[in-house]
Amino acid sequence: MSKKNWKTTAIAMLAIFLFSVLTYTTGTGGSFHYIENPLRDALGSKVVMQREPDTRIKIIKIDSKSLDAIGQFPWDRSVYARLIEKLEQGKAKAIGLDVMIPEPSKDPKQDQALAEVIAKYDNVVLPVNFNFPAKQKGDRLLEYDRIEVPAATIGASRSRLAHVNVFPDSDDKVRRLIVGLPEQNGGVIEAFSVKLANFALDDANKVRWDAGERKWYRGTKPIPVNDRNQVITQYYTSPRQEKDLKTGYDSFSFSDVLNDKIDARLFENDIVLIGPFTTGLQDEYMTPVSKTIKMFGVEIHANMVQSIIENKFWYEVGKPLGIGIIALVSLLAALLFNRFKGKTALVVFIVLFVGYMAVFIVANEAAHVYIPIFYPLLAIILTYVWSIVSHYLEERRERNRVTGIFGRFVPKAVVEQMLATGEEVKLGGERMDISLMFVDIRGFTTLSEKLEPEQVIQFLNEYLDVCTKAIFKYNGTLDKFIGDGVMAIFGAPVRYDNHAEMAVRAALEMKKQTAALEQRLMEKLGFTVRFGIGINCGPAIVGNIGSEELRLDYTAIGDTVNLAARLESNAKPGQILISEPIYERVGQLFEIESMGEIKVKGKELPVTIYQVHAEKTAL
Repeated sequence: MSKKNWKTTAIAMLAIFLFSVLTYTTGTGGSFHYIENPLRDALGSKVVMQREPDTRIKIIKIDSKSLDAIGQFPWDRSVYARLIEKLEQGKAKAIGLDVMIPEPSKDPKQDQALAEVIAKYDNVVLPVNFNFPAKQKGDRLLEYDRIEVPAATIGASRSRLAHVNVFPDSDDKVRRLIVGLPEQNGGVIEAFSVKLANFALDDANKVRWDAGERKWYRGTKPIPVNDRNQVITQYYTSPRQEKDLKTGYDSFSFSDVLNDKIDARLFENDIVLIGPFTTGLQDEYMTPVSKTIKMFGVEIHANMVQSIIENKFWYEVGKPLGIGIIALVSLLAALLFNRFKGKTALVVFIVLFVGYMAVFIVANEAAHVYIPIFYPLLAIILTYVWSIVSHYLEERRERNRVTGIFGRFVPKAVVEQMLATGEEVKLGGERMDISLMFVDIRGFTTLSEKLEPEQVIQFLNEYLDVCTKAIFKYNGTLDKFIGDGVMAIFGAPVRYDNHAEMAVRAALEMKKQTAALEQRLMEKLGFTVRFGIGINCGPAIVGNIGSEELRLDYTAIGDTVNLAARLESNAKPGQILISEPIYERVGQLFEIESMGEIKVKGKELPVTIYQVHAEKTAL
């Protein structure tokens, strides 16, 4: 590759890299988060139906059936107290009430009933809700306007509270658990799922906040949270599914448990989450496990509880490492696509594309690491497209260069044919029916003696230019210049049937166009020079002859060629001599005079020759 092409390619690759990085680093998830996130979901998640929900996690649903049985929401808080008491009698390990109760009840007895139950048992978790403004500033710690806590009449201690907030990604899907949210007094409120999961974990593995290090730990291992205290978790169920479909947690209607239709002993040693399970209560969110069906908040918390218990946290590489990955992929793609072209480049593209997705899957499944997926693939795609465009432009430039250079020395038709087929130039030829023309300047030696060398060259170039234009005008192939003469082929390498006619017309064109040159020489020197032309047709071997490694010459050989040369050597100044085979093909088109027979070298018998005067005029 030339220095200029290297420079152009380097600029293009830099532009592709910068574009990929800019889109990757813009906002949460990048400019193409609507592609990045679904790709991550598709490649980074196992099929939900293949996962096993933890049977120790159960959901009590505030569903339509319960609303019909108990009444319009919000309910009497003593109803929650009665249900919690039943679950405690059934020896539930932990109970999480995902229902906000921020204001005191109009009936103090309701709050008193719930307060007594909570005071009696230390495994009941109540919700706290942080109210976030509509827009957050970049990827920094989540900012909130205020905190909604249970009414003071409930008497819940700080240790009983946990936040129930979920914060969707840019595409409005919940993928991350907010492990904890800071309070203005410097404290931290754990997530609802964290608080409940800790009841199922021993002291050595509980999730905790280290205020000194400002890090979250599960046991002794740090939890890979981002700047917002979020960590990517996994889903084990699809939304709104029942256990009998083997895709959801065991779930029970609130009213059935409350009215003893479900034995409370069923919840022994279980983590029980109580929460809305109907659209009317407006606690539902989109998740990666479904494109159309939302998941209720209590289901999301249940899935996050299981992620914490199983220690399934995913580490998301930071932007600097992500940029490094994009740079590495871009460089590799640039080097490979610069080296390979055509079908091979397509294979390389597929290998790179599929290979990077495989790397993503391995990193995700084996190491629980999320690396950027779409942006490196974008760099691969753009680099491949650029390589196609670049190689095409380079080939066009090379084609034009080859045509321009070699078209001056060998027939342009041959060059075009070689470039079109993409075949290598090889030795050998084929038998073809063609017409041959030989042209020579009569009186050139005398002219050379009268003029300076520079003038001779100028004159010769003018004459040869006339020959060349006439040959090309009538689809001839300029075979070679022979001193002050020319050899031309008609009917090869491009075949056409009227090659004999085209050869004669080219000869008449030369005669016509040289008239001005001849007149100028007569005026200047008192004498002039004229062409002698010989034309023959018939079978000949046409192809490349010479050295395969050093130099090839596209030409024609055979007796047909030799006779054409003999006719030219017998032509007088201004004469166009043709053979009998030519006459038989074009005699009706031109004014032709028979010149009798002549003896030519290489022929035992005399040959009949004819002189062409002009094209016949229509009557």
